[in-house]
Amino acid sequence: MNIRSLTRGDGVVIGAAVVLFIASFLEFFSYNGLGVDAPNAWDSLGNAIGVYLVGVIGAALIVLSRSQPQPRKVVGLDLAQFGVAATVFTAWNIFWTITDLGQVDAGAGLVLGLIASLVLAGGAVATPLVPSLKAPLMGAPRPQPVQAPYGGQPQPGQGYGYPGAQQQPYGAQPGQPQPYGAQPQPGQPDPAQAQAQQAPQGGAAPAGDFTPFWFAVPVARPLYGEDGSPSPIAELAPGTWYLAVEQRGPSLIAQTQDGRRGVLQDTTGIQRG
Repeated sequence: MNIRSLTRGDGVVIGAAVVLFIASFLEFFSYNGLGVDAPNAWDSLGNAIGVYLVGVIGAALIVLSRSQPQPRKVVGLDLAQFGVAATVFTAWNIFWTITDLGQVDAGAGLVLGLIASLVLAGGAVATPLVPSLKAPLMGAPRPQPVQAPYGGQPQPGQGYGYPGAQQQPYGAQPGQPQPYGAQPQPGQPDPAQAQAQQAPQGGAAPAGDFTPFWFAVPVARPLYGEDGSPSPIAELAPGTWYLAVEQRGPSLIAQTQDGRRGVLQDTTGIQRG
């Protein structure tokens, strides 16, 4: 699992699950002044496995499902839905256990378990709904700028391409970048004319005030063809920088490292370089 695909909400879920697991080893009931050893949840497997571990397993299902490019389903339901239901069940069970203790006091494991389970259930339910929780937990590393030689002119593609992209030598094939100041060879189209001819093929012309920029996605997202095909042509992975070359309404036209262009429909939470 790519750690850069985790969101802040996933961090809350993971942290609460760890606290819940620790709480299962603390005293479940408290017998103050009676000289009796207080049991923990593992003294009764119904509490340890049937309550505490249900919440921990639910957290694992949520994080695993949200880190997959395509959600996995069981009997028609996403694994994340099972996980959310498990976390809510744990919080509900511990809450009513504390409420119905009677003459026995709640131990540290029960109190801490209630707090952890409430945070866990809240994070599981709220993560898809709250934008701040959908933001990436860790930002992608920024691309390193390509330095031009001392006294030299920047080559085409530096600062507007992929980090470390190699430039083609003088006399490259048609449509490939040439060194700065070089003239097109006989029979080769001028790059400016080639770009002007390619612009109508992509659909609407790019907006005049749009400036290409680097971006990274918080989770794996599909890239669809510019022709409107419903099948993805590529998948953008977290931790990798891509180039946005055009904006069409709420969507972006992105370019992958192998030169493919497509439409990124979901731009929520992207990180600009």
